[in-house]
Amino acid sequence: MHILLLEPFFTGSHATWAKGLQAHSQHDIHILSLSGIYWKWRMHGGAVTLARRFMELDQTFDLILATDMLDLTTFLALTRTKTKDIPVAIYFHENQLTYPWSPTDVDTKLKRDNHYCFMNYTSALAADQVFFNSHYHLHSFVNALPPFLKQFPDHQEVETVKLIAAKSQVLHLGMDLQKFDAFQEAEKEKGEVPLILWNHRWEYDKNPQEFFAVLFDLADQGLPFELLVVGEQYRKQPPIFAEAKERLSSRIVHWGYVKNWEDYTKYLWRADILPVTSRQDFFGGSVVEAMYCNCYPLLPYRLAYPEHLPKGLHQQHFYQEIGELKNKLIHLLGNWDLLKTSTFQSHVAHYDWCDNIKSYDCQLELLFSKK
Repeated sequence: MHILLLEPFFTGSHATWAKGLQAHSQHDIHILSLSGIYWKWRMHGGAVTLARRFMELDQTFDLILATDMLDLTTFLALTRTKTKDIPVAIYFHENQLTYPWSPTDVDTKLKRDNHYCFMNYTSALAADQVFFNSHYHLHSFVNALPPFLKQFPDHQEVETVKLIAAKSQVLHLGMDLQKFDAFQEAEKEKGEVPLILWNHRWEYDKNPQEFFAVLFDLADQGLPFELLVVGEQYRKQPPIFAEAKERLSSRIVHWGYVKNWEDYTKYLWRADILPVTSRQDFFGGSVVEAMYCNCYPLLPYRLAYPEHLPKGLHQQHFYQEIGELKNKLIHLLGNWDLLKTSTFQSHVAHYDWCDNIKSYDCQLELLFSKK
């Protein structure tokens, strides 16, 4: 099949996923994208630009696959002369309805965040098939739609939620995990003191406030650990990072975004413990990467994380509240010689494209056959 992949926010995990799908699928995938900046404007205007570019293409497609950053209804309206008979799917990396917006964002105070949520809703409604990157993501989105729609004055169309649920399913995020294997030798560089890892975006939804508050307490108790802070940074970041860099300076192995992928990979293999405090993760790509490199996860019992480990390991690796996380970390630091040989790669290896691509191709072929 000839598949058009529409990505208005082509950066980070969105770009990595799109290029991975293109590289591993047995189908011919053409990516039509815009640079990953100005995300709100991409949701508003990206569909107009991508529609124009699509209409200028001198080729035909059997199927269209869009992502959640696209206002799919606008795109289809502007391209209806060419798209009316083409099946359309949408893949949700995230959604604005259950995403924890920063309290400092002026749009939340003015209720303008509703508009982005509504675009996700109508895009899902307009698509022939809706894919989510985790079971948690699917259920949280579908369950949040009725109360979201009921806030409007009339014609709330709550029954449409059943239509979306009926055509929704999970395609876990495809990842190039096997490429980490070439750098596993970096594990031999592990030190005697446990190395704690932060490898997420430096943003509000990843909850750095609680992460560093726990580390401040452990440091004040004199417990042995070193700290590795990587992950993508933005011009505006939570002030807790500056405070943590100063207060934990003597324990820091590396601080800041690692541009070279090989260096990032080596750091993951060297890291020992991954305490996660995020308020939101619809899948948790950075967590899966660290787990694949055998970093010991301590995860909140919420979001998509329970999907990454078998239930028999949940008591050991999950916590319900921040005090429990602190206690588990204290236990780990005090018994590290006994626990540092744990491996987690086998629990997440199935997310690699080599295994995952079969599900993608099968579902896309099935959608095409229905049309």
